[in-house]
Amino acid sequence: MFTQSIGGCGHDLESVTDDERDTDSDGKGEDRDPAPANGDDADADTNPHRTREVREPWPATTIKADVLLRTVNAPYSMQITVEDVDLHDALHPVIPRLHETAALRTALARSPVVLLVGARQTGKTTIARSILPSSDEAYFDLEDPRDLARLDEPMLALEGLHGTVVIDEVQRRPDLFPVLRVLADRESSPATFLVLGSASPSALRQAPESLAGRLEILELGGLGIGDVGAERFDDLWLRGGFPRSFLAPDNGTSIRWRSNYIRTLATRDLADFGVGLPAATIERFLALVAHAHGQLWNSAEPARALGIAETTVRKYLDVLADVMLVRVLRPWHENVAKRQVRSPKVYFRDSGLAHTLLGIDDRAGLLRNPRVGATWEGVVIEECIRQMGKTMTPYFWRTSNGAELDLLLVRGDTRIGIDVKRADAPRITPWWNCANPDPVMYVPLAYRRVVMVRCTALSRRTGALTT
Repeated sequence: MFTQSIGGCGHDLESVTDDERDTDSDGKGEDRDPAPANGDDADADTNPHRTREVREPWPATTIKADVLLRTVNAPYSMQITVEDVDLHDALHPVIPRLHETAALRTALARSPVVLLVGARQTGKTTIARSILPSSDEAYFDLEDPRDLARLDEPMLALEGLHGTVVIDEVQRRPDLFPVLRVLADRESSPATFLVLGSASPSALRQAPESLAGRLEILELGGLGIGDVGAERFDDLWLRGGFPRSFLAPDNGTSIRWRSNYIRTLATRDLADFGVGLPAATIERFLALVAHAHGQLWNSAEPARALGIAETTVRKYLDVLADVMLVRVLRPWHENVAKRQVRSPKVYFRDSGLAHTLLGIDDRAGLLRNPRVGATWEGVVIEECIRQMGKTMTPYFWRTSNGAELDLLLVRGDTRIGIDVKRADAPRITPWWNCANPDPVMYVPLAYRRVVMVRCTALSRRTGALTT
């Protein structure tokens, strides 16, 4: 058992290694033999993660970290827990999304309609099928022509169903939302509707408009550190969080999956949302966005490269945000109007897609690439938003004299500032001089790369950082 206390900040990390699991009672650490045929199980391996004859030695890890961030109002507590999960199945690799499934079941218990949104291939359908089998008559997959035909008369098809009803890929039939409003308002409420969409709620405009007061929205991203464990965080950074990419048997298979995903986006998915460019031009546009990963967005450069108007480029960037491929971080100013006119920063929400578009194939190539710091920053920001940003609005903060926070989470008068550095010994950056010298809390996510977390508040009058 290895236990490490970090910086006196209350972080305790515990990791059980394979050597410790396989150590015999005499402490020699020799591999145990399989259970003998006579039933004597004195030397049998009791580890549940070693019940299959053919499998890779995936280490089981349990990690707990408690972070207490002092804010201007009250302590803000964040707990990161990585459960001991089975990361491999011999035939169909699956990582159970236990927390997301539990949150979905809770939402279905309290709301008549639940909208689960996320980019394609993040695992929405897998979670839905854990609640209702796809063979059930109450399961509608709108990419299946047979299910589309069943919904030609939606009231007739849906009003007689009871229990949980699943409608997958609802963005193909946004006209169903007014029908769901009528069904959700029935006095007996015999059915609860789980609706899956591969676009943000803002793209599915009829959802919040038609179902106001009846709809609960949940977002499902790719795999995170809470799903895969800290020991595989480097793989998560390189391959990204799409389950099929992360769980691919080798790096080449992962790269091919991501390349095919990008090709599908260019040839079909983005065109469905109004990107009126040839597929090859769309792939060039995606590559230009990847090269701007972690930087201030300037629409003029891709407009010149593609020969289209700047307004069109801004529209297409909004489409990428709508389909939840790109995160657009707005700058924080107390004047709300300024947030809309100052240049935002853009990040690919999945680091694996960014690496594929940048031509990065393996860890060695990643570490040599000049964009290594930017892709590291992006994956950490996504993890911080996943852990802390569900009830807070994410921004970045920047002044004309060079002071900058990579991530600023805002909720009412509460401000939490996060600076991300990929370094053995992070240096103080100019933003530090804008605030009182409180201790920095180091939150190690993996190995020697450090997230520098500092709790700050911003003055409403001046925009200066204070504690």
